[in-house]
Parts: sequence; C-alpha cells; structure tokens
Amino acid sequence: MLTDTHCHLDFDWFEKDRDQVIDRARNVGVVRLLNPGIHEVSSQHAINLSEKYPEVYAAVGVHPNDAVTWDDATLGNLRMMASHPKVVAIGEIGLDYYRDRAPVDVQKRIFIEQLGLAIELDLPVVIHCRDAMKDMIRLLRDWQTALKLSQSSIAKSPGVLHSFSGSEEDAKEIRELNFLIGITGPVTFRNANELQELVIRLPLESMLIETDAPFLTPHPYRGKRNEPARVKLVAEKIAELHHEVYNNITQATALNADQLFGWHS
Repeated sequence: MLTDTHCHLDFDWFEKDRDQVIDRARNVGVVRLLNPGIHEVSSQHAINLSEKYPEVYAAVGVHPNDAVTWDDATLGNLRMMASHPKVVAIGEIGLDYYRDRAPVDVQKRIFIEQLGLAIELDLPVVIHCRDAMKDMIRLLRDWQTALKLSQSSIAKSPGVLHSFSGSEEDAKEIRELNFLIGITGPVTFRNANELQELVIRLPLESMLIETDAPFLTPHPYRGKRNEPARVKLVAEKIAELHHEVYNNITQATALNADQLFGWHS
C-alpha cells in the first residue's frame, strides 16, 4: 500500500533505467506515484509517463524556480493538460526565496494564477515552499477563503505542503487550512531532531509520504540518487517515531493520498 506522492521520474537522472526504477518501486509495494511537473515541458512529460506506467499519475504546473518560463500561453496550456484523466493535481507550484532564480513578484503572480486554476478545475495543489513560509501561509489563507466562497469541493482537502521544512507552529497553521504535510527522506537523517519531533506530534491523518526523487535521499543512501522505492524508508522511520506498526503507516498515508488525489477511483 505504499505511495510516493512526489517524485520526478521525468528528469534526465532516470533516462537510462526508468523501467528498472519503476520495477524496484513495485517490488517494495509502491502502488501509486505522483510525478509533478516543474514547467510546461516537464508537465507534458509527466503525463506521458502516466500513460506508460499504470501506477504513475501526473500533476501539471510551473515551479517557482522556473517562473521566468511563464508567458501569455502558459495558463491555457496547463488548463488543457489538466484535462487528461491521469492529472490529479496542479503542481509543483509555490514560492522559493532560497534559490533566487525568479523575482519574488513574478513567483507570487504565477502562484496566484495557478491557485486560481485549481479552483476553476477543482484540483488540489502540490506546493513547494522554501524560506517563504510567512508569505505562503498568508496567500493560502486568502485562497482558502476564496475556496469557501466559491463552495469549492476541494476546500476540505485542498493540497499538500510538499517536503515540509517549517516549524511546528507553521505546521499547525497549515493544518488549520486543511493542508496535508509531505514527509520526505530528511526525516531519516541522524541530525533531523526538529523534523522528527514535528513528525511525532503530527497525527497520521495529516501526513503524506514522498521521496522527491532524485533528491533528498534517505539514510543510509544519502548522497546517492533517490528513487521511489526508498519511500519505504520514510514510512519505516515514521513507524519508528510513532511507535506504530509499519502497515498502519502505509495504510494511513495511502488513504490520505487517495482522499486528496482521488486516484483510487
């Protein structure tokens, strides 16, 4: 019942052995994978992979670090791609003040436009946030108000903060907005005390498990290319931290993913 709710199988890192990577994921019990796009081309590649592999689903969107690729045609192109039956979310979208690859005002503008598209299409969002939590929470609070005013079906389950790296207070505010918290490989790191303490306090119904492959490889493979099969290590660490049976973690997080993305239907 494992799910990897965030991996970038379309990246060149997987070009030579993608079939084997998928097979290894299957062999450890991964039944669903979400491949978010980071720009238009990447989003189309994610859709292509979803057509080739039954367990792969796609999200379409423009990442904040690729915000400068946005032009007058982008929103319409994303809208068209999102009509594909295996597109289950708008993403990866958000804010990144760490990389400084796009002006903050441009990041905010295209983020807001894509949040609007999510309302229009009744699709949840997959959100990237790095060093921008204050602005992120403010924008998501405004968006949650818009969701409720429009009586949107996604208001109760609007999305996930992918690879969450904020504080416990940030997590509390995000949860009050009905967002899920994505947990990735760093939870397994020996020096990740703050993240581990946060995970201990988070209820199972608030979490998704992810790899962000090829990045954020969990211990003991840190420094090597990550891949979806290693989501098992994230689930095992959460089970250890919660003093729970491993199968309870996989079932709970799979149910959370089903409810958010609707990919069980």
